[in-house]
Amino acid sequence: MELDGAMFMGFFGGLGMFLFGIHYMSQSLQATAGPNLRALLARLTSNPIMGVMTGALVTAAVQSSSATTVMVVGLVNAGLMTLPQAIGVVMGANIGTSFTAQLIAFDLADLSLPAIAIGTFVIMLSRRRFPRNVGGCIMGFGLLFFGLSIMQDAVAPLRYQQAFQNLMVLMADHPIWGTIVGVGMTVVLQSSSGTIGILQGFAQQGVITLPMALPFLIGDNIGTTVTALIASLGTSIAARRAALSHTFFNFIGAIIFFLVMPLFASFIVVVTPEPMRQIAHAHTFFNALNAAVQLPFIYLLARAVTWLVPGEVVEIPQGPQHLSETLLRAPEMAIGQVRRELARMAAIASETLDDAMDAFLQNDHQKIEASMKKEEVVNELEKAITRYLVRLSHSDLTMAQSHEVNALMNAVNDVERVGDHAENIADLAEEKFDGRLPFSDQAVADAKDIYGKIKYILRMAQSLIQEPDNRDLAEAVVAAEEEVDELEERLRARHIARLNSGRCYPESGVLFIDLLSNLERVADHASNIAFVTLEGID
Repeated sequence: MELDGAMFMGFFGGLGMFLFGIHYMSQSLQATAGPNLRALLARLTSNPIMGVMTGALVTAAVQSSSATTVMVVGLVNAGLMTLPQAIGVVMGANIGTSFTAQLIAFDLADLSLPAIAIGTFVIMLSRRRFPRNVGGCIMGFGLLFFGLSIMQDAVAPLRYQQAFQNLMVLMADHPIWGTIVGVGMTVVLQSSSGTIGILQGFAQQGVITLPMALPFLIGDNIGTTVTALIASLGTSIAARRAALSHTFFNFIGAIIFFLVMPLFASFIVVVTPEPMRQIAHAHTFFNALNAAVQLPFIYLLARAVTWLVPGEVVEIPQGPQHLSETLLRAPEMAIGQVRRELARMAAIASETLDDAMDAFLQNDHQKIEASMKKEEVVNELEKAITRYLVRLSHSDLTMAQSHEVNALMNAVNDVERVGDHAENIADLAEEKFDGRLPFSDQAVADAKDIYGKIKYILRMAQSLIQEPDNRDLAEAVVAAEEEVDELEERLRARHIARLNSGRCYPESGVLFIDLLSNLERVADHASNIAFVTLEGID
């Protein structure tokens, strides 16, 4: 089989432009619609059917099943989505990604150069982000089809290459090899749409037939799960299960369709005679039927993945538990419920800090994961409570109630900042763990000493949230925070003395100073709650 230089360069040059077009269009679409997609995934997946629909919608919007599955892994890692919910979204993502193949099946090569020109001018002449992102979508669209046309022209001579045709016939007769090649192509290209686009280009030029393409298509579906598996490395047990479920789902689908491949090919040929559209329809029907077949067994699949990735998953109730929409009409009661929710948020923030400190002092990597997961919950609660307070502020409030709502907004921010400092300490723990940095017994004892006082302050501040009229408790928090400031200065000076005397490892010394700073800031945020309380009493 002879491949001249022009054919080789034409194919890979066109492929490069095609892949860049898909990537650029996907990035621009995500930048345009992306900020709300994570929240959409978290909220609209209450049952498997809704999960499938939401996954398909989001993936069609961002033109990347990998982006959707990576978001799903992140949501599961944060505890904002259960495993069955995640599997439903993954099923939908497989359907949504076939939208690209359907788009490619339209012969829009004549529009490619005008689209590139229009998109380029929009990007160059726009200063605002939204029109620039729209211009990126248009330019990516043009590059996609222009690259595809170059690739098609380059591979056209292959239809006359007997050796190439013999190879394709061999792949069709032994579909397992075609599937393996499809997996490899998608892993290398990091784009399932890229592999499908190549198949469509070959089919349009008559280089391959649908039966030849189907094994590659099935391999493409398996290969696209690699991105999510990579994204799950180093995440929680639940996130790794979500990523593995994607692989299992597509692998099971491949086995099913191997059994009915001739019948499936005949069905697609009846639906449409157009080669590019056949590939697109095969991709869409494969994923849609696979989801329909496996959807009733979604909980069984979740149990199988749980068995393969054993371990205990810490479940934290997601979202606000005490905020009622109907109570917005009764401000006094609504404020009381906000205090209950804020106290719960403060308790989770305190647990976040506990996990981070355990990770730092005990080199427990699993505690790092637990801390990060809880910090995500704190962030979500901060947004939910703040939104509720904003709506409450628009009600008919007395002066005292208005002051209290403002105080609670400040308190929500302080509690959220406690979670941020816990995250910083978890990062320090990971740096200590990865660098195998030693800490002296004295440094560990000092860290435990100051943290014991921080925990005491946090417990008092948490009680103060629900007892806003307790002046004695507020004054105790302020006094304890001042003691922490003095202790932090003494421990810092003592540690610098150890560094100067050579008794402490320099890199460890930097981490210890950062640890003290973050702990001292936690005490500051706890005392802020007390100061607001004292101002309200006065």
